[in-house]
Amino acid sequence: MTAGAVIWSDGFEAYRWAREHPMNPVRLVLTMSLASSLGVLDGIDPVPPLAIDDTSLTVVHTQHYIDAVRAVGGPDGGSNRSLYEQVYGLGDMDNPIFPGMHEAARMLVGGSIAAAEAIASGRVRRAVNIGGGMHHAMASRAAGFCVYNDCAIAIDWLLDHGFDRIAYIDIDAHHGDGVERAFTNDPRVLTVSLHQHPATLWPGTGWPTEVGGADAAGSAANVALMPGIVDSLWLRAFHAVVPSLIREFKPQIIVSQCGADSHSADPLTDLSLTVDGQRAAILAMRDLADRYCEGRWLAVGGGGYGVVNVVPRIWTHLIAAALGRDIDPTRVIGEAWMADAHRIAATVAPEYTAEPIGVMGDGGSVDFTPWDGNAGADPPTGVDERAFRQTDRTILATRRAVFPLHGLDPEDPRD
Repeated sequence: MTAGAVIWSDGFEAYRWAREHPMNPVRLVLTMSLASSLGVLDGIDPVPPLAIDDTSLTVVHTQHYIDAVRAVGGPDGGSNRSLYEQVYGLGDMDNPIFPGMHEAARMLVGGSIAAAEAIASGRVRRAVNIGGGMHHAMASRAAGFCVYNDCAIAIDWLLDHGFDRIAYIDIDAHHGDGVERAFTNDPRVLTVSLHQHPATLWPGTGWPTEVGGADAAGSAANVALMPGIVDSLWLRAFHAVVPSLIREFKPQIIVSQCGADSHSADPLTDLSLTVDGQRAAILAMRDLADRYCEGRWLAVGGGGYGVVNVVPRIWTHLIAAALGRDIDPTRVIGEAWMADAHRIAATVAPEYTAEPIGVMGDGGSVDFTPWDGNAGADPPTGVDERAFRQTDRTILATRRAVFPLHGLDPEDPRD
């Protein structure tokens, strides 16, 4: 068994919206070229996505929605566009129509199923598909740049292939609403989402009181973080909630959505993490998989709209983590990649263009003070007191909502 698999196809570039759209697939190309330039992919043969048919999509999506996606991206897609937008969310500003939409979106799903199959077969313990992470897509509607929900489909595939306890952890700045909804009444799947507070960011869901449906109370946990949160406080919240739930749930595999839009430079969100903080979150999820799942870890991409200056660095750390080839954040990036990234940046819409950064970290501090209960402790030196108190209120809101449903004491830091 090898340490990990990397799923890749040049065909992922076909998932390309309008030029002015924030989700530009150059972020994927730059990630793979950066990982290659740093030696992360030495000796690794990327695994192609599985060539799936529409049957693989119907486990989450309705047939009439799939038919609509195929039609609107086909040669006759110009007719009835207003109806497609109104009924299916296809053609609005977030989800503009592009040729071959169905085939491109289905390929991303094939990538995440390939990752699931590589792990389920026993060939690898870890697999990563940076082209995946389309966590907003609903059963019959496109949403938030997502057409088909590869995360939910891959989880369903795992449920059909020998797994009956799956933990999904979502660190995208936006709530992982589509995955949560898909499994809201399924006690076999625990969804945990850490995201910007829903009162301040689309889609407006992911409140701490959302804990799963009537048939699976406690199957969802939501950590709603205030704008401006920094690495040390984000990590404090993560470690105050996630490890306890994973330990109690005892999953056989962890599926991680690793959206990179929590970064302080992301143009669409308001959180303030650094590359270093997001790398620490990635390593923490890998460590949880090692501790509780015999190392089984399926990681996908997601959001992230600093397509040149941020995403390639974070997802190169993600690939490195999956392969067990961790990169020091102080590692300098070679001039050849920097030149290519500078050239590619000129092809990106001006509002999302930024110069590449020549080091694998931002110099952020990932030290954090573990949560020790509702004791009113003073914040560490250099941490804003108001932000510290707000983070602890967030922690308690989530713990009080969901921990009792798992037999855990929300007030006891040992739980």
